[in-house]
Amino acid sequence: MVHKPEDILKDLKAGKYAPVYFLQGEEPFYIDQIADYIEAHAIDESQKGFNQVVLYGKDVDMGVVLSNARRFPMMSDRQVVIIKEAQEIKDISREAGAKLLEGYVQNPLPSTILVFCYKYKKLDGRTALTKQIEKNAVLVTSDKLYDNKLPAWIQAYVQSKGYSIQDKATQMFADNIGNNLERLSNEIDKVLINFKAGDTTIDPAMVQKYVGISKDFNVFELQKAFTFRNIAKVNQIIAYFEANTKAHPAIMVIPSIYQHFTRILMVHAAKDKSEAALSKTLGVHSFFVKEYLTAANNYPLGKAIQNIHHIRQADLQNKGIAGGAMSDGAILRELAFKLMH
Repeated sequence: MVHKPEDILKDLKAGKYAPVYFLQGEEPFYIDQIADYIEAHAIDESQKGFNQVVLYGKDVDMGVVLSNARRFPMMSDRQVVIIKEAQEIKDISREAGAKLLEGYVQNPLPSTILVFCYKYKKLDGRTALTKQIEKNAVLVTSDKLYDNKLPAWIQAYVQSKGYSIQDKATQMFADNIGNNLERLSNEIDKVLINFKAGDTTIDPAMVQKYVGISKDFNVFELQKAFTFRNIAKVNQIIAYFEANTKAHPAIMVIPSIYQHFTRILMVHAAKDKSEAALSKTLGVHSFFVKEYLTAANNYPLGKAIQNIHHIRQADLQNKGIAGGAMSDGAILRELAFKLMH
């Protein structure tokens, strides 16, 4: 069976280890978390020189991997073998390599913890190898987190550290950092490291100070300005972005605008427009639902659909696929005009 990353981490922290872990998927955050925990905690520091091996996929084939896995530990109950970048193992996708791994997974050495870090892709679920891994090993699939799940993830991550976070600060992280969980967790940790005695809650001022997201000039405030069709505020924020293109490149701003207007379309499409239902559908705190209802009133369905087209065109311009050469600021200014007129 496929296991949830959070459940595996809970087991590891309880001292429960399995002989084989196959960690796969587009989101490397949990793959690294699980592998790093095993590397740090599965055996004592004094035993790691003899009983812990870290290999890299591009340097080995399955024969080398399994010869290490079949080695008995020296003066220890167990050994650890971790394969980083396992998707690059030379023969893992070939029949010979797959057969070797199938055979090992069916009868693994109990004293070995074998960990495959198979990043940015997944095994073909129809193959005999995948079926054997599902049956006899711990298979973890770490998928990219959808944008509407980000606020809940941020709040859960902060709570796991023993703190809380205000709703606006949560949305600032979600809208400005996006769903790169490694970067997101690093930026949250940056704030927490700077907590003073007595601090318990991350607020917008802390995000502004320690992450560098301006309280007044960020994509969250840009979305809000679009919501209320505040042309002056939109232009003011875009002018700020144009003057700070390193921190606010169009390639980061355009997806946040797309996300905002996609949510407006979701409001139009929703049959149940109650606060609780829309909060769940949009993936935002109920605090923000009224603003999205306002946005839906300000952008009727036809205009919202038209705006999605404008945003996609701006994205193609930014990537140099459509239109002539334009600066980031020029692309965003033109896009803002089209969205509100």
